[in-house]
Amino acid sequence: MTSALRQSALTRHVTDAMSPWLDVRVRDAVGSTNAELLADPRPWHVLTTDHQQAGRGRLARSWETPAGTAVALSACVPVPSARMPDAGWLPLLTGLAVRDALASLAGPGRAEAFVLKWPNDVLVATDDDRKVCGVLCELAPAPGPGDGVAVLGLGINVHQTREQLPVETATSLQLCGVEVGREDVVVAVLRALAHRHGQWATPSRMPALRADYTAACATLGREVDIHLPSGAVEPGRAVRVDGAGRLVIRTAGGERTHAAGDVVHARLSG
Repeated sequence: MTSALRQSALTRHVTDAMSPWLDVRVRDAVGSTNAELLADPRPWHVLTTDHQQAGRGRLARSWETPAGTAVALSACVPVPSARMPDAGWLPLLTGLAVRDALASLAGPGRAEAFVLKWPNDVLVATDDDRKVCGVLCELAPAPGPGDGVAVLGLGINVHQTREQLPVETATSLQLCGVEVGREDVVVAVLRALAHRHGQWATPSRMPALRADYTAACATLGREVDIHLPSGAVEPGRAVRVDGAGRLVIRTAGGERTHAAGDVVHARLSG
């Protein structure tokens, strides 16, 4: 197990004949991995870093970690023009891929500890539902007609101590008893991400993707408070995720649908 991120080793492990990934670049430090890839969005290229200094989350929230303690990674993937109407699923499948990867690394008996909070936060149920990973997905301007591209960004807390985490509601793999190197995390995530992207890109495989997401999402079946940009809070019961990746909640006035980009927070009630 190593905590180092070695470009040659990562590229060797994830760019085999069965993988769509073309290369993995490693930078000692970078402002934002998403911003770097958005400036030069080439499908199936990956950027990771030992120290992300200006990381971003949804709604311009900041995400920073001590050097060498986390995985900050962005991956550029193709968005076929025929699949653009379902691009709302990209953040969800990214969170699901991370959950898949962490569950596999945790080993038997620990896999069910990792759950999803809609749309894409990865939580650890055995650590009071603290957050171990956040996701930010952004569509990149297409260079011309035809297929587009998206940058799938994620940050996973790996080696942080409780004191190194920015908020009480965060955790790390180390704190949860999962001793694993950052290279192992990167390799597992990229393999899982390629698989989930392949499901999404193939309409006939979407039912399996939706079923797996539904099974992993701890938000569903629970009472939630939807915090809207206007400041309003809409309570209801999360009943399902629809075909566009939107959360459907049952309220006193009937069912309401919310897209991830239109919500400030989706918090469990109570």
